[in-house]
Amino acid sequence: MMDDRPIYNVLGPLDVRVDGRPTRLGGTKPRMLLATLLLHANRVVGTSVLVEVLWPGRRPRSAVENLRTYVSSLRAGLAEAGAPTAIRAQQSGYMIEVGPEDLDLFSFEERLAEARRARAGGRTADAVDLLCRALSLWRGAPLEDLPGSPFWDGRVEPLAEARLTAAEELLAMRVELGQYTSAITELRGLTVEHPFRESLWQQLILALHWSGRQAEALRAYGTIRDRLVEELGIEPGAELRRAHAAVLAAEPPATAVAQPTGERPLPQAATGERPTPQQLPPDVPDFTGRCEHVAALVRRLAPDRDDRPPSITVVAGPPGVGKSALAVHCAHVVRPRYPDGQLYLDLAGTTLSPPHPEELLAEALRALGVAETAIPDGVHERSALYRSLLAGRKVLVLLDDAASSAQVRPLLPGTGCSVLVTSRRRITELPGTIPVELDVLQPAEAEDLLRRIVGAERLNREKDAAAAIVRSCGYLPLAIRIAGARLVGRPGWPLSMLEQRLEDEARRLSELRAGDLEVRASVDRSYRLLPQDAARAFRVLGLLGPQPLPAWVVDAALDRHRSDDVVDDLVDANLLQLVGSDPFGQPRYRLPDLIRCDAREKAHADPEGHALRRVVGAWLAIAEQATSRLPTTVFGLPSSTATLWEPAEATLGQVRGNPLSWFDTEREALVVMVRLAAEAGMADAAWNLAATLVPYFDLRGHYDAWRGTHETALSAARAQGDLRGEAALLRGLAQVYLYQDAYAEAAEMFERSHTLFRELGDRRGQAIAICGTGAVDQARGRRRRALARFQQALGMFIRLEDRAGEAYARQAIGKVCLDAGDLAAASTWLDQALRLARALGDRHREGCVFNHLGRLHDLAADFDRAMHYQDQALDIFESLGDCHCAAYAMQNLGRRRAVRGEPLHASAQLERSRTIFQRLGDRSGEASTTQMLGELHRAAGRADLARDYLHHALTLKRELRLGEEAVREYSG
Repeated sequence: MMDDRPIYNVLGPLDVRVDGRPTRLGGTKPRMLLATLLLHANRVVGTSVLVEVLWPGRRPRSAVENLRTYVSSLRAGLAEAGAPTAIRAQQSGYMIEVGPEDLDLFSFEERLAEARRARAGGRTADAVDLLCRALSLWRGAPLEDLPGSPFWDGRVEPLAEARLTAAEELLAMRVELGQYTSAITELRGLTVEHPFRESLWQQLILALHWSGRQAEALRAYGTIRDRLVEELGIEPGAELRRAHAAVLAAEPPATAVAQPTGERPLPQAATGERPTPQQLPPDVPDFTGRCEHVAALVRRLAPDRDDRPPSITVVAGPPGVGKSALAVHCAHVVRPRYPDGQLYLDLAGTTLSPPHPEELLAEALRALGVAETAIPDGVHERSALYRSLLAGRKVLVLLDDAASSAQVRPLLPGTGCSVLVTSRRRITELPGTIPVELDVLQPAEAEDLLRRIVGAERLNREKDAAAAIVRSCGYLPLAIRIAGARLVGRPGWPLSMLEQRLEDEARRLSELRAGDLEVRASVDRSYRLLPQDAARAFRVLGLLGPQPLPAWVVDAALDRHRSDDVVDDLVDANLLQLVGSDPFGQPRYRLPDLIRCDAREKAHADPEGHALRRVVGAWLAIAEQATSRLPTTVFGLPSSTATLWEPAEATLGQVRGNPLSWFDTEREALVVMVRLAAEAGMADAAWNLAATLVPYFDLRGHYDAWRGTHETALSAARAQGDLRGEAALLRGLAQVYLYQDAYAEAAEMFERSHTLFRELGDRRGQAIAICGTGAVDQARGRRRRALARFQQALGMFIRLEDRAGEAYARQAIGKVCLDAGDLAAASTWLDQALRLARALGDRHREGCVFNHLGRLHDLAADFDRAMHYQDQALDIFESLGDCHCAAYAMQNLGRRRAVRGEPLHASAQLERSRTIFQRLGDRSGEASTTQMLGELHRAAGRADLARDYLHHALTLKRELRLGEEAVREYSG
């Protein structure tokens, strides 16, 4: 179920999300208003305070009215995003109502309080987990994307201090848990940022001392003492001096503090008769991030009683994600809790011939002190002896790189022990298994890992390049480690050098290789274990881009329906990620970035041309079905030449039931398919798909995608001499240019399209192109020429019995008459268009006619009927999702409300209309709306504001080279 509550974030740039999607908040002043209310959420903020925040020291005369406008625009923006209004007007100001989980500031404070309660109760691991979660909410300095205000300081400065204090507490607990290496690294970074904070230096000195690095501890004390004396003229405080004395006296950690992990031998078993294996590989010295995973694993691996069944935790994830590093790190953290030893077995599950459990049991028995001659034959006997030797003992068993549950099952011990498994496959069949899914690092964690490898100073000089490097690495730990190794080995390289070399996906994997580390080789170990169909599907998916995809794509790739088994193979191998579901409840999948690069390389080496044609044909088949059920298809040009591949009827039925949701979900993938088809030489598929998308792009106002797909497909059609494709694409491109006021280019393309359709004998294509040329003439103020073209097109549509085209042409003629002031003729033509639209069930055409009828009655001074028609038009366009036509309806309503003396409602509707025009690049619509707003502000006495709006409107008109008479909207 979708949650329409907005989630507000102020711990970093201001961000508001509804259902996980970012919400547009307008300009700087509305955002500062919202930020002020959020910093004091659930409390009234006085009007005078808000005015001072928005206009510090220079309050305009209309400040209070402007404040109301900004509140109205914020409410409208939230309502448009589907969220309930939370901003309340009070007698003395405004208040925003926010729940405890809806503001990251509240969440941070609550988690911080919970962490402190957990620590006070002795639950250190829980406290670490809560602090990690609290600090993960921070995305930068509070409201760092806004200018700031002195009124905020009383709230923002304590927040920053609370963040630093929380970081200190987290590090102190890591030191308590013996996690010295990671704590030291983070403390060094914090002491650079806060060079005089003695509590940080105290923790650093003790962590160095307890990890056996006394010389470094003494050097750290000397550094901070010199700094305090020389720069501040003071001696270190008592706590810092006490830490120094502890180093000099070689004091051990307090008895309540866990012993350092990986640095001191654990005691032997009490009996002294059996060896205590200490087989853990070395901990990763620069282990980074994973706070929540570490905290959770530490809790699971800590035995709470001797007679419990074995705890089995399986860490699974894609190649190179750091499964073994996490497991080894956590094993070292909990090592003191396993006094009877730690077993480590490499199960080599990604090799072509993983070791049999019988071999692995022999290795484990030798580590437990069984002589070679005493090891029994057979897996069952060895497993029984293995369990007997571990019974009643506290041993941690780490099984690295498992191939399957069958390989793991004989290695499970009896009571008292814990088992930690890593695997690229999801192993969930074992009773009591606790799965841990590991994904790539968060961007900040990824940059931190790179910083620890190459050095903070070098990275801080090129922060943008560092961010680009980890992004190209897909935030994959293995790739980042390789990138860092390459930089360490090339100290003369600027980071931008590696950034540039990683930009090209085609050569990215070749760059990510250092010594025996290689991303490609890591992925290959999983790929070569795939069944044949899964390997084929993997290669095809590598060609289809980074966006999430539906499962039926695999059906098309393999030319069969119901390929669930193949999808499951890829998901279980962690080569394909399940990333959610679409509005129809169907799962969505994607290849992780670097895995996709590898799959694409393999596809190019083993071409999958027929499979790709089927996949594109499937997208086209579904798109045609969806387009045929859109509210308006008057300019749609049906496919005639491309090869189709029809998915299962269940998929097609879902799309037919909700075509707009399908298009909204698949828009990015459809754009990619046009490009892929064009690049693969499938010009017919490319142009047919691009042309099929026109009604959807038109309805939703996706002009950039419209233009991009058409330009890509047009190049492919021309290269193959496909005249029908060229004609269709020129007509579509011309429509975009018309919407965005590039009239000369639009006219040229419509004329060329008309010529090609005439040569091909396509009468409907000719009529549609003629309508386009007429619309250009109309926008340029050439009414007679426009009228002649629309009448010519009308005759052609009637002869073709194209009633939708006829309705459009009659409406267009009515609009020309309306612009010429012939209200009687306009009424006749528009009434005819309305009757046709209703007979066809064409709600969109009905809305367009209502829009013009509203103007007609406005000119006839029948203002109530004018408002009635405009309201109906807006309702239709908003219900159909057509933001462009809705903007014109808002414009007309705003103008009408201004005349009726409703300036606040008029201003709100005109501003919404203007915002849409700006986003869509419709400069004529923006110009006329901006002029109306200027006149509205001038009538209200806001001279400065009116001057700004009117000047901007005049600039737009000059750019368009339009005469005053011809500056009018195009809504047909």
